[in-house]
Amino acid sequence: MVDLVLGPVLRHVDSTSATVWVETDAACEVAVAGCRAETFQVGEQHFALVVVEGLAPDTTTPYDVRLDGDVVWPRPDSPFPPFPPSSIRTTPVRRLLFGSCRAAKSDVTPDKLGPDALDAYALRMKDQPQERWPDALVLLGDQVYADEPTPRITKWLAERRPEPAGEVVSFREYAELYHETWTDPEIRWLMSVVPTSMIFDDHDVRDDWNTSRTWREQMATKRWWPERIRAGLASYWVYQHLGNLGPDELAHDELYQKVRSSGGDVRGLLEDFAEQADREVDGGKSARWSYRRDFGPVRLLVIDTRSGRILSGPERLMVGDREFDWIEQNAQGDFDHLLIGSSLPWLMPHALSHFQSLNERLADLPGWRGRLGEKVRQAGDLEHWPAFRASFERLARLLERISRSDDRPGTVCVLSGDVHHSYAARATFASAVDAKVYQLVCSPVHNEPPWVFRPAFRLSWSRPIARVLRRWADRRGISPDPVAWHKLSGPHFGNSVGVLEIEGRKARFRLETATSDGLREATSMAL
Repeated sequence: MVDLVLGPVLRHVDSTSATVWVETDAACEVAVAGCRAETFQVGEQHFALVVVEGLAPDTTTPYDVRLDGDVVWPRPDSPFPPFPPSSIRTTPVRRLLFGSCRAAKSDVTPDKLGPDALDAYALRMKDQPQERWPDALVLLGDQVYADEPTPRITKWLAERRPEPAGEVVSFREYAELYHETWTDPEIRWLMSVVPTSMIFDDHDVRDDWNTSRTWREQMATKRWWPERIRAGLASYWVYQHLGNLGPDELAHDELYQKVRSSGGDVRGLLEDFAEQADREVDGGKSARWSYRRDFGPVRLLVIDTRSGRILSGPERLMVGDREFDWIEQNAQGDFDHLLIGSSLPWLMPHALSHFQSLNERLADLPGWRGRLGEKVRQAGDLEHWPAFRASFERLARLLERISRSDDRPGTVCVLSGDVHHSYAARATFASAVDAKVYQLVCSPVHNEPPWVFRPAFRLSWSRPIARVLRRWADRRGISPDPVAWHKLSGPHFGNSVGVLEIEGRKARFRLETATSDGLREATSMAL
């Protein structure tokens, strides 16, 4: 009998259709809610994305998962009390969760990383009526930590091969990271009932991934790096990116159609695609990982802030010009709220923002000053939007235009993570705009940093320090900020999940932080 290895993961859902992702231990036919798909093979592993169509709007459809006709989900061997049945809800999005940086839980107690906020949220959901459940989940990077394997993974890698020690290199090894973090029973159930959107950040591949051209040159000297980047992006396509696409996009996706029709092992096909996607050609990339999701009157536009970077041109860019053109086109439309998903914050604490722009200028200088700037850039993770000054300013101009347009939304919210503390900030422009623009940050979900980070993050919001750095930036010829911002709440520490509640053209942001007893509300504010 074929068995379920991972999933089901509910991915793209609209008013009449859904996609459900699974991994199985052998080739088979997968059936969900009366719809079927054949698995495809990657190395020794098997996957399927079932497109469920013909759903009625504003309904709830319970489902099970059948492999060659045998029911394998719900699992009868769950170690926890029964969770409610998995279901597909085509209701409007009124409550959306987001966050980033979820490391695998430790097999020792207590977990040194603290309680998992997403686990705690799932356990609370279990006892709530469905109308109080979130309608969408957005995971903004670092779903797995390829560069920080747990002791179990490190031992498993050593048993597979002696070199390179402790490095995740192959597709199968990346897959083991997903197995470790997604088989958590609470998360497995949560992802079977809440539609989930995802995007990578650096740890999904390697710490400081694509920080700079120098970083790429340094990694290219490692014999195992070409295999690692091929496997990292190929596994990302399978485990994360594929489910970001809706049925129409899947039908027109050339790579997906090749995978479905291959009839054999497609690992080579996916890794060749990944190698091309990693290359920079004529100021752009061959693959676009950014994507759009529409939840009725709410548009989610997720930006790839890692693989799409342009590092060899006259100026560093967070994404190439062609991809930014696509972002600008898709940011237009008739909707009540625009959500910009960016794993890296656009608006940073003021001192950090100015320092990153200064560092970008220093790292571009010739000689020892440039080398020093590069060392500081890598050591301090100075690679957020302000460290790509041209892109920082272009995004500011775009959001200002949207806020002034005739069909402007009620709010524009940039949702981010990465920085291991959480906060909310309000953006303002030289003259008043009608839509409200916010930066909302939630990080980490499960990877609480050492306490020594806390005073540094608090100091980074210091106005006197920020004024000194801004004057230094003026002397270095860095253009004035095209946007001003002020902190509304934070910095907040601890493992947390962000909650965006939507009602018409109004919204509310809440931050829920995990404790040993569950979740506590860290902040709540109307937007």
